[in-house]
Amino acid sequence: MRKTVQSKAEGLFAESEKKSQQALKEREKVRQDEAAHVAKLRGLRLAKEAEDKKAAEMAAAEAPKTKKRKS
Repeated sequence: MRKTVQSKAEGLFAESEKKSQQALKEREKVRQDEAAHVAKLRGLRLAKEAEDKKAAEMAAAEAPKTKKRKS
């Protein structure tokens, strides 16, 4: 009788551990997916900032340079 109770308890514990490990894997996958998404957005933002900076530099270079006159 004791072996049956112990065996049942071990089975329940193993099942609980398996569920726990599965949940841990799912949380890790979600975390990795979110990190990849954030990295992609950061890359897009940095590319846009670089493009905007380049456009501003070109606009400044093309702008006519005027000198202020003393009155």
